[in-house]
Amino acid sequence: MKKNKSIILGKYGAIVVVLLLFAVLIFISAAKIAFPSDTREEWRREGRRQTVREGRIILPKRGNIYTHDGRLLAASEPSYIITMDFWADGIVKDSILNHIDALSASLARKFPDRTATQYRNLMMGGWQTREREEQQIAAGNNVRKSRGSARIISRDINYADLKEIRSCPALNQSTLRNGLIAQERSSRVTPFNNLASRTIGNVFADLEKGGSSGLELRFDSLLRGENGVKDRQRIQGRWRDVIITPAKNGYDIITTLDAGIQDIAERSLRDMLIETNAESGTAIVMEVKTGAIRAITNLDRVRSGIYAEGSPNAFSWMHEPGSTFKTVAAMIALEDGVVQTTDSFLVGNGVWVRNNRLTVTDWDARRVNRGHYTLQRGMEMSSNVVMAKMLLQGYSDNPEKFVAGIDRIGLNDTSLVWDVPLRGREGSAFVRRPGDGFWSNATSLGVMSYGYETQIPPIRMLMFYNAIANNGKMIQPFIAQRIARDGRTIKEFSARVVNPNIFQKRTTREQIHEMLVGVVESGTATSIKSPYFDIAGKTGTAQLANRSGYGAGHFVSFAGYFPADNPEYTIFVGIRNPSGIPSGARHSGMVFKNIAEQIFVRENRLTVDHVRVDTTLATDPRLKNGKWQHNRALLSSLRMPVGNVAEASDWVRMQRDSVGNHQPRALAVETGVIPDVRGMGARDALYLLEKSGLRVNLDGSGRVISQTLSPGSRLARGATIGITLR
Repeated sequence: MKKNKSIILGKYGAIVVVLLLFAVLIFISAAKIAFPSDTREEWRREGRRQTVREGRIILPKRGNIYTHDGRLLAASEPSYIITMDFWADGIVKDSILNHIDALSASLARKFPDRTATQYRNLMMGGWQTREREEQQIAAGNNVRKSRGSARIISRDINYADLKEIRSCPALNQSTLRNGLIAQERSSRVTPFNNLASRTIGNVFADLEKGGSSGLELRFDSLLRGENGVKDRQRIQGRWRDVIITPAKNGYDIITTLDAGIQDIAERSLRDMLIETNAESGTAIVMEVKTGAIRAITNLDRVRSGIYAEGSPNAFSWMHEPGSTFKTVAAMIALEDGVVQTTDSFLVGNGVWVRNNRLTVTDWDARRVNRGHYTLQRGMEMSSNVVMAKMLLQGYSDNPEKFVAGIDRIGLNDTSLVWDVPLRGREGSAFVRRPGDGFWSNATSLGVMSYGYETQIPPIRMLMFYNAIANNGKMIQPFIAQRIARDGRTIKEFSARVVNPNIFQKRTTREQIHEMLVGVVESGTATSIKSPYFDIAGKTGTAQLANRSGYGAGHFVSFAGYFPADNPEYTIFVGIRNPSGIPSGARHSGMVFKNIAEQIFVRENRLTVDHVRVDTTLATDPRLKNGKWQHNRALLSSLRMPVGNVAEASDWVRMQRDSVGNHQPRALAVETGVIPDVRGMGARDALYLLEKSGLRVNLDGSGRVISQTLSPGSRLARGATIGITLR
């Protein structure tokens, strides 16, 4: 018994000893945790690594670009790449097969880039890829899953489109069950689409890289904002963002541009370029007193009949201006007292040869012997002979004095910095000078009088003519008006004064003004006279140079201001290589007139005196443009006279011929091109635009009088177009 007791006590003692050892170990471990040790911080760091992701970047929202009256030109918004993952855990074949036809039809209606059949084939192809891979895996083959995913929508979509997609059949379930993946990213949108797109500029596809051209590049450091910092921390089993340093959104840029005037300028220029099949063109509208550019458009021919913003022509056209420079020459000569407006010059038949070295020819040479022209008449008729004789008689002994006059004006001021980024010499001026390697005492001064041996871009010619309109005060045209954040102005810009008064004599401004008015009233630009206001300006036609001489075509231009008696706007229009006989008045001048009159009607109310009786007014109803079959049925039911229907097509423009017949003219409707719906009713316009893949904002009733996207320009599916009906 005693023996058993001692055995039990021995075992009990051993257990006690073991327990005591465990207790000691527990106390030692607790002490290590409670008191500093070499490993404590290491474990803390490990715990943080497991629960915190430090130093994540918070991207700021890029600032917006606005018109002067607060209309949005460029903004950042989230967009989504839509794909479908056919390896999603909950997706089953039945959910695809049961809904695929309805889903394909819904997607085709919403996103017409693909047909319903193409959407169906795309999704079935993704599912079949998964099935093939599953069979190979079941057979023991080593197959790398392709994930069986496909991009369902070919372009990025916005949040409103995403919500609509998630309401479609089979996609209105959780992501695990439908496989729909929406990858968010930030994108740059332009509500007015291509309006002033070259001036506004572009950003890189990756917004973090910032602007790539235009105002987006010029003010990139302000627009992009400042990155923030956040940590991703695991709290109660979920990852949450902990903001360390908040991102600072970019500043907004408020420009001087006016969306309405910009649209007028673009449409007027584009229509003339299409009509003449010209190579390219530019039009700039500047407010006289402030220097604010209200519109600037640069269009280059992409293909026949299609024009788009490409190069910054207003700044980059570094070629000879032609006869618009005659105003500069006449002004300097008058200022220097070497000529008077009444001085007379022999023009004869319009050809003058000097010393067998210089031959000067007028645009109407050899047609008639014109005898003598005064300087006033020489300017009105754009006589090269008058201008060359004037400069050579006044400055042959001292040509440096004439060049000094150009410097005095400020036309070639080298310190000007423009609001859009340029390359090399773009935006600068070049004037040939006595003593340089290419100056000729026999010819340079003569040809310079009518705009050769100088290189002055359109923006500087605009600046010069605006100085005349502004009573001699030359100010630099500008586009960026204000920098703002959260609606609060941070910095405001105004036009830099280049020269407080380009005129040394008080009378010179009036003399030059009278010459420019005379050009339109009785000179080379009588075709652009307006019944609403007087125009002052100068036509220009110059040959374009290439490496072998002057064989690169023609540059036609018109620079001027209106109303002539109280100028509000200065406009420069330039067109390169129009077809037919080049004409500064008929081509560029007509664009000037169209822009000026539309601005005038937009900003002024017409009085009864402006309204003239329309002797062509007909009692028959005016038919709308649109579907020919609808108009044909109406004409037949009303027994109205119809002209030659051979010119009709599916879509027509309705006109009246000389005898009163209703005449259908074919209206071209091309794939990938913005259709012309002006003159149509709401039904036909909506059908044609939405069929082209555009979204339509409709305002008013009646017939379409204007559309925000220019007819004939390139079409971007999903873009929004506004139409106004009256």
